[in-house]
Amino acid sequence: MMTLGHNRWTEAWAKLGKSVARPKAILCISAHWYTSGPAVTISTSPRTIHDFGGFPQALYDIQYPAPGDPVLARRAQQLLAPIPVELSEQWGYDHGTWTVLRHIYPDASVPIVQLSIDGTKPPQYHFDTGRRLAPLREEGVMIVGSGNLVHNLMAYRGDQPAFPAFDWAVRFDGWAREAMEAKNFEALMQYRKLGMDAALSAPTPEHYLPLLYVAGAGGKDEALAFPIEGIDGGAVSMLTVQIGA
Repeated sequence: MMTLGHNRWTEAWAKLGKSVARPKAILCISAHWYTSGPAVTISTSPRTIHDFGGFPQALYDIQYPAPGDPVLARRAQQLLAPIPVELSEQWGYDHGTWTVLRHIYPDASVPIVQLSIDGTKPPQYHFDTGRRLAPLREEGVMIVGSGNLVHNLMAYRGDQPAFPAFDWAVRFDGWAREAMEAKNFEALMQYRKLGMDAALSAPTPEHYLPLLYVAGAGGKDEALAFPIEGIDGGAVSMLTVQIGA
């Protein structure tokens, strides 16, 4: 819902789009394409997927017609070999991708390829996958991980954006930020060791794991920034991690 209209988050996404170098293409890892085995989109005109229910018609009317990039899809497949990566014509842009990118690049002119999250693999695999994809950055490709460090919909007060953040959400969000600043990637992969804070903040892994792809693709000595911060509705972190320019 926060992608409709103007609010602090959409304004921050728009500002981010103006502040970073425009990429040749985007490889997006979205929490909402969670599969058994990795896949990449290969369509030249991926469809806008409305993968949700019970929302206003205005949300279903949104289209994000950014072109696909079959060359990038095959390049990602090549970098991940010998892991078999499916080339998918069926998947398009799920809401983890288009709700954010339509504000960052509203003209929908930057080609996008989505890479699925293999839900059968441990955290180390996702970090290593990001590291193997890192050469794409030297080729003009922006690697985007779309999820939420804290994502507890059972506790979320979506109708009260200013609802005070739960203590466990604040602790987990702050811990992840400190781990990123320290480049303590091992800690990020072992996030379950935080016990109840992790269990409440990331009750399922798919919204957390995109961070590991970004961390893996980033260089050890690169600048790190957090251009967007805050917790929406008490239980959804909007923290944005930016590595490099």
